Amino acid sequence: MEFACSHVICNWSSDGTGVSPTEHEYDNSLTVKQQEGPAPPPLPPRRLRKPRPTSLPLPPLPSFNPPLIPLSLPPPVPPRVDKLRSKSQSKANMNIVSLSIGKLVDMSHATGMESFQSPLICGKCSAALSCLSSIQKSVWVCEFCGRENSVDDGVNRVCIGQHIGIRSDDIYLPSQSEDDYQNLEDALVVFCVDISGSMSVTTEVISSSGSPTHISRLEGIQDALQKALSSMLQLSPLRRVALVTFNDEVVIYGDGTGTPLTLRDYALVDYDHIWQQSASYSIPHCIAETYQQLIQRVKDLRDHGATCLGPAALASVAMASRYPGSKVILCTDGRANIGLGEIEETPSLPSSPLTPYFYRQLALQAVDSGVIISVMTFEGTDCRLADIGRLADTTGGRVNIVNIGTVATEIQSASMDNVLATSVTATVLASDGVYFPYEDENNHKLVRTIGNVTKGMEITFQFSVKPEFTEVFLQKETLPFQLQLHFKTRDQQRVTRIITEQRPVTTSSRVSAGSLNMAVIGVHCAQLCARLTMEGQVQEAQSQLKAQQHLLKQISEHRPIQKDESIYGNWMDTMTTICDDITTESQTLSDEAAKVVYQMKKASSVSNNKSNTMEMQKKTVRKKKAVMEAM
Repeated sequence: MEFACSHVICNWSSDGTGVSPTEHEYDNSLTVKQQEGPAPPPLPPRRLRKPRPTSLPLPPLPSFNPPLIPLSLPPPVPPRVDKLRSKSQSKANMNIVSLSIGKLVDMSHATGMESFQSPLICGKCSAALSCLSSIQKSVWVCEFCGRENSVDDGVNRVCIGQHIGIRSDDIYLPSQSEDDYQNLEDALVVFCVDISGSMSVTTEVISSSGSPTHISRLEGIQDALQKALSSMLQLSPLRRVALVTFNDEVVIYGDGTGTPLTLRDYALVDYDHIWQQSASYSIPHCIAETYQQLIQRVKDLRDHGATCLGPAALASVAMASRYPGSKVILCTDGRANIGLGEIEETPSLPSSPLTPYFYRQLALQAVDSGVIISVMTFEGTDCRLADIGRLADTTGGRVNIVNIGTVATEIQSASMDNVLATSVTATVLASDGVYFPYEDENNHKLVRTIGNVTKGMEITFQFSVKPEFTEVFLQKETLPFQLQLHFKTRDQQRVTRIITEQRPVTTSSRVSAGSLNMAVIGVHCAQLCARLTMEGQVQEAQSQLKAQQHLLKQISEHRPIQKDESIYGNWMDTMTTICDDITTESQTLSDEAAKVVYQMKKASSVSNNKSNTMEMQKKTVRKKKAVMEAM
């Protein structure tokens, strides 16, 4: 667990009062100094009416003695500038935690930390006993909820015998696995390819001889798939690969060696039928045995017909569901317009009632099956990426917009075998009296179902202290926090990792802006504001952006912003532009904007992920704005 601030700030509230880092650490003076000398003069009284022309008769005498309660109240007097200035700096919550899930589920770095015992759990709040817990006379008083739990002498001796500090990290493995062992090479890659009529659209490119030529989108996909298959044959010859295509029907080729299965007409609207037929299709062999057949199937593809994207995605997930950790790579250039998941002509934000329930349901079913879906569309098309991108966002996949020149690289990147864990659930506990803003739970326990985890994944959240607990917590030296991570490794081994920390407490007036962790703040701002935007809470996202941008400005006034930290400010600027366009322009997300927002939801710190994908967002937003304005 990585915190934005070294201390827990007890006096932050959801209305933003009482929180503003000071210029000097442990300086209780106000952040904004009041103007010296006499107070500014009072504001002049507001006119209740506009002056009447002199040519009109004077109003009757009673108007000179207005009633005490006017029939129509004037608009409120705007707040004074000096008051506004003091309030504008009291909105950013610095109680932020970042969890590097990609590192925490990587068991290759946890050698020697495993235990085959089961953790001792509190009977009330489900917190786990740790080496930081206090045990008196075989009684553990839970530091999170205060419940008294009985412990045996063996547990007592184990805890006393370990080093006691401010952090403990324990990994629990079952003495006997409940699941069958799975070969790591069994994971399946399903290429789900659009071959509708729009895939015949061509793009001018420069051939190897230097002369211009035109290549269709389907030809670009065919070339990219052949390169991806060749790469997997060399790097992972035992990996299984399957092919599914769709236009006005779905064709399941599998590994290319058997008779294809075709789904058409009424079958395209029967969820259970598609799932059963696809899940029971013959198991693909490894690519070392099927490479030539797959290559030939790819070469024989022809473009025509409509776009039954939903049924094809469902069939692909059903095939991949037999092997947790499998991937579905969905390539399309058009809006789903036939069968399950058909998207209306009228665009909308995902929070709209018009949003297809189908894609949310399929995404959750993929998570339960340990399947990762990546979605890629072509530049200049309208695929309603805000809707179908949910498949990738929920399952931990990639969302991107490609062209003829980049589609091969993107397909190879999406098909890389980088799954670290499946069925991942994170539970965070804090002292009773702490709550987590913007989360469904309104108590001191937060549960997040993550599903599939790949390298570099981070999640962030913020917390706050309920006002009635502020004074109580300030009397304590520290507050406890605990992360319980439950997951399955690639070989289906169940693991529980429990990390417990003690954090000192303070008030906002004793926090130095220069000491804050910019990486944690920047990543959280990107993830939270992107999430709020996709949920339709654009105004709340704008409010958070303004608060965090002001906090960033304060930090820059106390210490220089490092080169690798400047990207976080760029993310904030990008999200601000997108939110402003939504509120002032079309009230919708274009495909280009949706791609950026989904990537922001997966943002990770520069130190944790060296990929430069997100560094291009500042340039991307300019192109996005032009597309949105054209709408």
